[in-house]
Amino acid sequence: MSKLPNEIIPSDGRFASGPSKVQQHQIEAFLAAPLGTSHRKEPVIELVRQARQGLRELFNLPPGYEILLGNGGASQIFDAIGFCLVEKRAQCVALGAFSELCASAVSKIPWIETEIITSDWGTITECVERPEIDAYIYAHNETTTGAIAPIRRFGADTGALNIIDGTSIAGAYEFDASQVDFYYFSSQKCFSAEAGTWIAIASPLALERIAKLTKERWVPDMLNLQLAAEQSVKDQTFNTPSIATIAMLNAQVKWMNEIGGMKATAARSKASSDLIYKWIEERDFASTFVENPAHRSPVGVTIDFADWVDIKSILATLAEYNVVDFERYRDVTRNQFRVACFPSIETEDIAKLLACFDYLIEEQRKELAK
Repeated sequence: MSKLPNEIIPSDGRFASGPSKVQQHQIEAFLAAPLGTSHRKEPVIELVRQARQGLRELFNLPPGYEILLGNGGASQIFDAIGFCLVEKRAQCVALGAFSELCASAVSKIPWIETEIITSDWGTITECVERPEIDAYIYAHNETTTGAIAPIRRFGADTGALNIIDGTSIAGAYEFDASQVDFYYFSSQKCFSAEAGTWIAIASPLALERIAKLTKERWVPDMLNLQLAAEQSVKDQTFNTPSIATIAMLNAQVKWMNEIGGMKATAARSKASSDLIYKWIEERDFASTFVENPAHRSPVGVTIDFADWVDIKSILATLAEYNVVDFERYRDVTRNQFRVACFPSIETEDIAKLLACFDYLIEEQRKELAK
């Protein structure tokens, strides 16, 4: 194993795209949390209340918009979308593994007609407005590839819902919440908490659609967004949540607002990703998977390497130093790394990770030259 100079070893080696690096203040919040308390009791209700209020502030929500919380993860939301938000016809844009999963879940529901628009991984395509579509579904940030799509409202004249996957970018990018109807995300990405809780921004239009459809059709309780909405406004969840997750989420939201809100968290992520993109441009052995600069994510950077670069060796060496979780997404077959740039990750540690890449790749180059 190569011995790395101490000065280039990151102080914290967690660069995962989720679950992500947890901060010390979140650990302290976890230790102080009312674990073992019913989620119908005031100590837990207060935690949820604080988290929901903090998220309203962070996203600068318009009047009438609600923060919903529910049990489960993204796969549960994929199914709930078709049951509770799509009336008859959906249009889904699939840009990578996660947006493909959502499109597949919606298309399997027999009473929905689903149009799926695809794009090569690493590229972006947008929805195409059609008068018959009542729900436009796409990813703000495709976690798999590190490609970001612009947020804009589709079907405004027809009352269509705009349903957007913000899983890996919510909390690190400023956008106008009035342009979304159901913007869902996870607790374990930018918010650095444990998994098991989904969160969504819901517009009045979305809440109205949810109430209407859940009255008209059978919906399993765990997919019923009306039940989730009714519990959320009471600062509760339908079933018992992970109180540790709620406590860590709340602590992270407080920290985000205290350091300057979304402007500050977005700046932290952009500083880290800009550093990587600049590093790529200056290296003859690296290139960006997402070629169009306008579509490059500020929270997750995918780096393609020349064929001669042995990424497995780099992964193994850095793992010995507890520098981990920057390998490519499992369905990607390229010679690639995927590095998270969430707000919790220090830009200084990103710089050191890149220095480690330089050091180890230069060693490989010398070995090949022999």
